[in-house]
Amino acid sequence: MSLQVYFGIATDYFSKHAFINVHGLMRFYAGVNFLTNCFEEVFSRIREDMSCLLKWTAFLWIVHIIPCTVGMALNERIDNSRCPPLKVDKDLFSYSLNGPQPEFTGFDLTEKFLLRKGAVTEERPSFRLGSSPLIKPTELVFPNGLSSEYSLVTTFRLRKTTKKDRWYLWQIFDQTGGTQVSVVLDGAKRAVEFSARGLLKNSLHYTFKSRDLHTLFDRQWHKLGVAVQSSIVSVYMDCKLIERRLTDEKDEIDPSGYTLITTRVEDGRPVDIELQQILIYCDPYLAEMENCCEQAGSTVRYFTLLLCTMHILGHT
Repeated sequence: MSLQVYFGIATDYFSKHAFINVHGLMRFYAGVNFLTNCFEEVFSRIREDMSCLLKWTAFLWIVHIIPCTVGMALNERIDNSRCPPLKVDKDLFSYSLNGPQPEFTGFDLTEKFLLRKGAVTEERPSFRLGSSPLIKPTELVFPNGLSSEYSLVTTFRLRKTTKKDRWYLWQIFDQTGGTQVSVVLDGAKRAVEFSARGLLKNSLHYTFKSRDLHTLFDRQWHKLGVAVQSSIVSVYMDCKLIERRLTDEKDEIDPSGYTLITTRVEDGRPVDIELQQILIYCDPYLAEMENCCEQAGSTVRYFTLLLCTMHILGHT
């Protein structure tokens, strides 16, 4: 046989076996991927429920291991001289521990602007907005100013006529009309915007447009949390951290202007939504804690509530 024939036979042999090996490897990796997906599906719920517990366990460990350092940070973060006691729904946090009940500080904008209660038969009363402007002098809403670090937490549902609107969930502006701080919801872009005034009187603007925010505009009830720290702004929705951004330091609020809620950016008219609450806690961590403590899965609900209460008791 010629050298060319031998070369052809050898080439055919190695090609067939190479195909078999590659095909076997492909089947092997497909099997691995299948098993991996099965395990991920089985354990995804467990990971979801345990994430809150593990996160706050780690946080509490740091608090107790480094009490002096963390204690100083907590004292600096929460300015009790500016923040009055705040009554909150007992379902949001657990009071099952022995000892004094935790004291929350902050502002209930629902009470300050609506000045009415839902029917006593309603477990969680909601308010239909859109009939009248909701604006007040800032000094009446925040008599001693606003803490430099805080959480804004709200529960609301959009209506069909307003799901595409761009509107202020909350805005504080000065006497000249300049924004000091605001949270805007843009229905057309399905985004959340945070704006503030910097230390140099410059405008700071941050847009959160994760795909996870799209369902915020689907006309169902949702909880939105915005946690403001000195150099970080975090957005939470329905017990989930959506996005976190580094920011420049922000200026203090001038109480000589005005504060408004649920108002259209375009023309200043009230936006037509259903609202359960708008709360401002004088603690940037409560935006995450309220969401997760309220909506945690049944597997770790008790332990999550316990950890949340321990954290809050450490502030009092």
